[in-house]
Amino acid sequence: MAIRNIVHIDEDKCNGCGLCITSCAEGAIELIDGKAKLVKDIYCDGLGACLGHCPQEAITVEKREAEAFDEVATEAYLQTKAKDKPQVNVSLACPGMAAKTLTPKTEAANLPLAGSAPSQLSQWPVQLKLVSPNAPYFAGSDLLLVADCVPFAMGDFHNTLLKGHSVAIGCPKLDDAESHIEKVKAIIESNDLNSFSVVHMEVYCCSGLTAIARKAIIRSGKALTFEDITIGVNGEVLQRENIQMGI
Repeated sequence: MAIRNIVHIDEDKCNGCGLCITSCAEGAIELIDGKAKLVKDIYCDGLGACLGHCPQEAITVEKREAEAFDEVATEAYLQTKAKDKPQVNVSLACPGMAAKTLTPKTEAANLPLAGSAPSQLSQWPVQLKLVSPNAPYFAGSDLLLVADCVPFAMGDFHNTLLKGHSVAIGCPKLDDAESHIEKVKAIIESNDLNSFSVVHMEVYCCSGLTAIARKAIIRSGKALTFEDITIGVNGEVLQRENIQMGI
């Protein structure tokens, strides 16, 4: 064992709300006897994505002697947990989930607000929870996986990044990360993507979207390179990095 970063939970502060459990993409935390507890050291990557979800400030990241994070064991653990999750009843789905291919506007004429820029959105829906992996707009597309704060921070998002791309949006901090991993995996498996890009904010918790993409590619069994794009809170592109994931 080596000294590394790992999550520490103060049980005296923990009120058992469980918000940290749903925010942990690795499933490293469980509610035991009314308190959040680390299941095994090997399931915790030490990044601390769960910190901001605890209303009691009971979670910190500490350095201590611990077994190394085991990604293979974690994936196997998550797949076992996923089998116990209830399936979505598609008969109850909202009509707004129906896949639609849109024609992006080429000019701003006749838009209700003066100075409005034309939309470059070419599909509906856009929420990662709602899109179908088999939707026609994903086939052979240039896919953007986007943190849902990005279009609000980046004023020219449509023309700079969205134009000519299919898109799926979600929040790595507030959404169910495991569900997102499985959905992105299904999109990758079902489509021969031309390119794949992940766009997230510079804030620490938003980098979880990159982790979601990595895990989805690993589970898909495909070799895939994606571009990781970091957006500043003022809307500027801070960094673009190509990340290669192999089998």
